[in-house]
Amino acid sequence: RPSSVSLFLRVLNKMAAPGIVVRRIRGFAMKSGERLFSHSQSAAAPLTAEQLAEKIRAKKQEQKKTPAQEVPKNPLLRRVQEYVRLTQHLQRVHPNVLAKALKHGILYQNKEIVVINKPYGLPVHGGPGVKSCITDVLPVLAKMLDGMNAEPLHLCHRLDKETTGVMVLARDQGTAHRIQELFKTRQVEKKYWSICVGVPELTDGLVDIPIVEKEVESHQSHFKMTLAPNYRISPEDGKTFKVRKHRQAQVAVTRYRVLSSASSCSLLELHPVTGVKHQLRVHLAYGLGCPVLGDHKYSHWSKLAPQKLPGKALKRLGLQQVKARYLPLHLHACELTLPEEDEKKIHLVCRPPRFFLNSLKRLQLEFPEVEKK
Repeated sequence: RPSSVSLFLRVLNKMAAPGIVVRRIRGFAMKSGERLFSHSQSAAAPLTAEQLAEKIRAKKQEQKKTPAQEVPKNPLLRRVQEYVRLTQHLQRVHPNVLAKALKHGILYQNKEIVVINKPYGLPVHGGPGVKSCITDVLPVLAKMLDGMNAEPLHLCHRLDKETTGVMVLARDQGTAHRIQELFKTRQVEKKYWSICVGVPELTDGLVDIPIVEKEVESHQSHFKMTLAPNYRISPEDGKTFKVRKHRQAQVAVTRYRVLSSASSCSLLELHPVTGVKHQLRVHLAYGLGCPVLGDHKYSHWSKLAPQKLPGKALKRLGLQQVKARYLPLHLHACELTLPEEDEKKIHLVCRPPRFFLNSLKRLQLEFPEVEKK
């Protein structure tokens, strides 16, 4: 009895053009004279020795045309170039390798939570153009810590891609919801360190200005978070008057304190009372007029351009203005305090990354003795 495949081949032979025979080779139906996986006669034909030599020569010529990246003589520029390469490499690294790096940087863990030191340049969530993120690595990290049957770790909060420091993960969904609720009700104490361009007029204070997302209309249309103040100052008599509240504005409150200042820059201690997207960066740049060092997004409003640095800062950093675009964001989540059910607190501390400490040293900014301890 003929098989279904044989019947299928007979039908094809009847339908085929004269002179063409359809045959079966290892489960594939093919026309006579046709090669497997070839789309044309030129693709099927083998390369001669002369053609192969030409192909190799053309490839070498292309490699010569591509300029090799020059290694800067300045050691600081070499470090900046290294951080750029590392950030790009993070997007191509295998999840297992990334999970091992996060495991190596664990700051604290117990039966409920795992606290990691988030590296620079690694996004928390995926998105357009994002190949690697913390969310994708959580199942792998959980297996490394608790075995193959472990439940994936859960996010409790988020940090910006360029922000470094303390990040809390939960071992189960219930703990994650509880800690997320602590963040929402503002029971978690957060502390950041930031190197800023410029020095605030007051050495300490409170920035209480709502924030809203707006579209920037320019030759490169894009969206940014910006201030939506409830009060404005009259240009005529200098008096303060209340304005109508923006419907989509979110309440944003930040406490700050200047720890040190030199070289037209300052080291600030920040305590975000609320948790609005890009809150610290917006309050520093548009509220205090002192953007975070390396914050190229919020150093300008109407354009996307590298941050412009004062001459003193460039000299101390050993940079030229054209190379300022490679400066990383100097914003670090250094401390986090979580309340516990038995009225105890978990105090989590994270040391700043090396590039942050190197910039402090070059700009001659120092931590107070209390902060050093």
